[in-house]
Amino acid sequence: MNPYYLIIFCVSSILVQVKPASMNQEQADNSNTLFPAAANGKPFPWNKMRLPDHVVPANYDLLIHPNLTTLTFTGTTRIGIAVRRQTSVVVLHSKNLEIVWATLQKATGAHQPEALTVLEYLPNEQIALVTAEPLLTGHNYSVTIAYKANLAQSFHGFYKSSYRTQSGEVRVLASTQFEPTAARLAFPCFDEPAFKATFSVTIRREPKHIALSNMPIMKSVNIAGGLVEDHFDVSVKMSAYLVAFIVSDFESISRMTSRGVKVSVYAAPEKISDADYALDVAVKLLEFYEDYFNIPYPLPKQDLAAIPDFQSGAMENWGLTTYRESGLLYNPETSSAPNKLWITMIVAHELAHQWFGNLVTMEWWNDLWLNEGFAKFMEFVSVSVTHPELQVEDTFLMKCFEAMEVDALNSSHPVSTPVENPAEIQEMFDDVSYDKGACILNMLRDYMGAEAFQAGIVKYLRHYSYRNTKNEDLWNSMTDICPAEGSSESDGFCSRSQQKSHWTRGNILDVKTMMNTWTLQKGFPLITVTVKGKHIHLHQEH
Repeated sequence: MNPYYLIIFCVSSILVQVKPASMNQEQADNSNTLFPAAANGKPFPWNKMRLPDHVVPANYDLLIHPNLTTLTFTGTTRIGIAVRRQTSVVVLHSKNLEIVWATLQKATGAHQPEALTVLEYLPNEQIALVTAEPLLTGHNYSVTIAYKANLAQSFHGFYKSSYRTQSGEVRVLASTQFEPTAARLAFPCFDEPAFKATFSVTIRREPKHIALSNMPIMKSVNIAGGLVEDHFDVSVKMSAYLVAFIVSDFESISRMTSRGVKVSVYAAPEKISDADYALDVAVKLLEFYEDYFNIPYPLPKQDLAAIPDFQSGAMENWGLTTYRESGLLYNPETSSAPNKLWITMIVAHELAHQWFGNLVTMEWWNDLWLNEGFAKFMEFVSVSVTHPELQVEDTFLMKCFEAMEVDALNSSHPVSTPVENPAEIQEMFDDVSYDKGACILNMLRDYMGAEAFQAGIVKYLRHYSYRNTKNEDLWNSMTDICPAEGSSESDGFCSRSQQKSHWTRGNILDVKTMMNTWTLQKGFPLITVTVKGKHIHLHQEH
């Protein structure tokens, strides 16, 4: 037992060195495991920040009912789970949710639901559902959890937003912001990127409001109390932080892309007239990305919603991207040229995420740059083609210099760096992940050539669709993309890669080794050039 570990936790919570009766054999074998005390004083059967992988989610059925008068909401979450290793506890995330009850049922549905004991460990934002009998390896079950909570007053989770009409009336809406670790504030879930599942969302609302989520509405049903229940189509397989729902009085404008995707922009009724530019931009960019990635956009619709109260610039929720009003609404008579550029770039960023981040997601937040660096880089690639008049190339070099300013500090960090808890994860959303990540990708594209680089990107996205990746998975996808000998494509990168250098492994360029020098250490190389007579001396530091 680590005495330092014990001292720290004795200050914040009570630790119990026990073998809980509900532990499985694997846990019981480790008799020296130190378990923290749950909120009710009983031992909590998990002591790590990351969730165990004994049980994984397959699908969620979410029923959410927000009350925009009392600023509360109730919910029921049913999670279909698969058991990888026998266990008597299901550990998942929950924060600021009052659990009313929880049950377990075998996937066959042949037995009555079994009531579960619920334990909560607040420091790790986790709950444990304890079963009477072990869950068997290879079997499927479903857990159902009923809960209630207040709409958040911050800008995370399921939160209250509002705006004032021109007549002075204050109107309230509810919206979500789950990235990186706030889905657990809206529904109990496996709130880590690697636990991908499908989601079926149902929203209860008043008739004067509309509801939006990642997928289109399949049906709306009038229910007791004068309410309407909207049932949304089942989503594709995705991480919990990409789920989104909005209840509001927004209005919209829409257009179809050439491939039949419905693109809509939603905003407060008095501001919907400023949505035309964003709609035009979104349609062009979505079509560009489908061509560039050579992978069709997998959803039937793409909504863009302007939220009155929004902390981030925007959020890439799959099929329902959300923005600050200033990041989506453009008035040709009053908006500035920089504002037009900002809107174009931020829409380009979020739509790039529909592939980089949503279709293929980093396995853990240490590789956040795989999402954000790529989306930032694709802003410039896409907008330079779809909107050449904006001359975005002129601003890219500035971004790289800004990233170098931050990266030159001792407080900087590698592009890919270990993180564990929510506070550390939040710190990863900085200029190093976004701008330095984009700049090293631009450098790699210049080295490989645009066509070879694009081929590597397509290979990466196709191979890992609906899956999670690590840093090295991208580099491995870039490594062997040249045509066979005798091909007409013999110039550029592919011919250079056949030349021996310290970056080649056999006849193949070792992209992983080369790029690890840029992603696994902080800072950048400083080259000093000295001229002495007819000789030039180069000296590299760092």
